[in-house]
Amino acid sequence: MRIALFEPEIAGNVGAVMRLCACMGAGVDLIEPMGFEWDDRRVRRTAMDYIDHVSVTRHAGFEAFRAARPGRLVLFTTKASTSPYDFAFAADDILLFGKESAGVPDSVAQASDARLRIPMRAQVRSMNLAMSAGLVLGEALRQTGTLPG
Repeated sequence: MRIALFEPEIAGNVGAVMRLCACMGAGVDLIEPMGFEWDDRRVRRTAMDYIDHVSVTRHAGFEAFRAARPGRLVLFTTKASTSPYDFAFAADDILLFGKESAGVPDSVAQASDARLRIPMRAQVRSMNLAMSAGLVLGEALRQTGTLPG
């Protein structure tokens, strides 16, 4: 299982996702361009020493990412209607999250094999990227019987 972040803009979110994936045994794919310098101290501060326990791959763009990672791509978007709790995950899925300010372009959404929406109250727009990734990764690993420990 892997988490892919499409053009992430906030270093702290990337660090938090890296820490999450280190703890849960998932890999991370970062699809550039990113909205910060990779050596940003905020990434390391949020990921802490967990950064040494996660596999992170950077990709020059979406096409390079898909060439390197051809598996089933599951996009999380506020524009979908299917819940991850009603979806059957596979152990080799790639869980894709869009950039914090704009999600993904239509071409990336169309290239995804599935589009899911995390259920939430109608009065709010969206969750924090790292929080969303944590909820979904936990459910995907639970379903596939691959939770660590």
